[in-house]
Amino acid sequence: MPTIHLTTFIAASAEVVFDLSRHITVYKESMEAYKLEAVAGTRFGLIEKGDTVTWRSRHLFKERLQRIKYIEIRKPDVIIETQLQGDLASLHHEHHFKSIDNGMLLIDLLTFEMRFGWLGRWFNSLYFARYMESLMHQRNDTIKRFAETDRWKKLLIK
Repeated sequence: MPTIHLTTFIAASAEVVFDLSRHITVYKESMEAYKLEAVAGTRFGLIEKGDTVTWRSRHLFKERLQRIKYIEIRKPDVIIETQLQGDLASLHHEHHFKSIDNGMLLIDLLTFEMRFGWLGRWFNSLYFARYMESLMHQRNDTIKRFAETDRWKKLLIK
């Protein structure tokens, strides 16, 4: 199974980045180009442990549905999500939040498996792993933009 390990420095507190990482609005904005929408389960606000979200989006010329369960949320340290339904045979995503002197590190570990046996493995090695990594970069760049400006305050301070 392919694993993508991505580390992103963000000049903000781990607590702010943690909450932005589980906010539906930030998810949607990060994948705006793919018309991402939460269509079932938790659809607004902050995702909590045990929540499920069914995401609808458009990737690789097709509308897709993916149902995700958030199996572990320990503020401000870790968020773990797993795919319950979707196009992949499996998907497991861990987000780790580490405070450092001048900000924090967002560490993503994404493990997934394609369907279709050797054909899926071939497609993954040829293209799909890089596609998934680029989506993770895009998502983390959006979180970083929210966290390093005052935009996070509009979402998280009531």
